Amino acid sequence: MHACRNCRMLLTEEKVCPKCQGTDFTDKFSGEIIILSPEKSEIAQFTEINAPGKFAIKVK
Repeated sequence: MHACRNCRMLLTEEKVCPKCQGTDFTDKFSGEIIILSPEKSEIAQFTEINAPGKFAIKVK
């Protein structure tokens, strides 16, 4: 599993991030957040995540 450095989305085998179309990935990240409904989630608003999916809390 790796994280997109642009949007922090966690991916498995993808070569291009489906959220931001980025190609810069890292294996160095900490924590995970799963967002189901970003418009209703206070955590999504706090972390500025505006799409459903699995995201890293911090990307190094």
